[in-house]
Formats: sequence, C-alpha cells, structure tokens
Amino acid sequence: MPSKPDTAAEASTQRVIKKYPNRRLYDTKTSTYITLSEVRQLVMANPPFVVRDAKTNEDLTRSILLQIILEEEAGGAPMFSEAVLANIIRFYGHAMQGFMGVYLEKNIQAFTDMQAKLGEQSKHLTPEAWRQFAGSQAPLVQGAMSNYIEQSTALFTQMQEQMQKQTEQMLGAFGLKR
Repeated sequence: MPSKPDTAAEASTQRVIKKYPNRRLYDTKTSTYITLSEVRQLVMANPPFVVRDAKTNEDLTRSILLQIILEEEAGGAPMFSEAVLANIIRFYGHAMQGFMGVYLEKNIQAFTDMQAKLGEQSKHLTPEAWRQFAGSQAPLVQGAMSNYIEQSTALFTQMQEQMQKQTEQMLGAFGLKR
C-alpha cells in the first residue's frame, strides 16, 4: 500500500506517478504512461509510491486509490454491501469519524497479519500434509480468529473510552456534569 515518506531519503526512493490534466498517469520511474490497472498492480506489489498532480504537485494518491476501489466494486464481485457503504457514509461528519478510520485500518491489518501467518504456516505443506492440515485446521483457525476478535474487541473498547472522554469534556465545557 502506498505510504507517506518519513524521511527525505525515503521520499527520493518513493515512486512518483504524475497525473496530467488529460487524466493520463505518467510513471516517472519507467518514463511511460500507465493505466489505472497498472497502478492497481503497483498496489499489489507494495512498493512505496505517490500520485501527484503534474501542475500543482498536490498528492492525489487517495483519490486514485478510491478510483481503483470503485472499479473493483463495479467489476462484478463487490466486497462491500450497500449497507456497509451507507454506514461508512454515515460516519462522515460524525464525532466517531476519526476513530472509525483507525478502527477499520487496525482490523484490516490484524486480518492481513492473520492471513499471512496462516499462509506462512502452510507454505511448505505437501498435498497429503495439506489434507491433514485442512482436516485439523479448525483449532488453528479458531486460535487465529480468537486473537483477531480479542484485538478487535480491544480496539472497540478503546474507541468507546475515547468517545466517553470526549463527551465528558464537551459536557464539561458547557458546565454540565455527567
């Protein structure tokens, strides 16, 4: 996933994609125009990159990533239901907006870590060992899911505590005590 550079050295190694007014994307590393599909391939390969407006140098990375998600969602096998999308929209402007982003990010990272761990554990299995693994995976998956659920619960509890603190501060500012 593209990331913001932490240092000047990282900024110089970060791949830069320029977006021109004609909506074309230009990869400065390969000196070629690329498509949104090729940007998606970059995301999958995970090198650090940024998409910048060719005129203003404004960071357009989020906008391009959202376009990729839109294309994927329209492609026939959507990941998000209408209810999920509607709920995400409802969080914009809500007091919990900042917490929801962090909550989703941490949960997706925990899920990705769990997936990588399961993949690493099953990497060296032969077909026969895989059958045995698949037959006995319930405890393994249950353990991994238990860790994920614990992390998710801790994040949710942390989010609730933060919301309660903010509410108390807001009420205190109006001279009201809880």
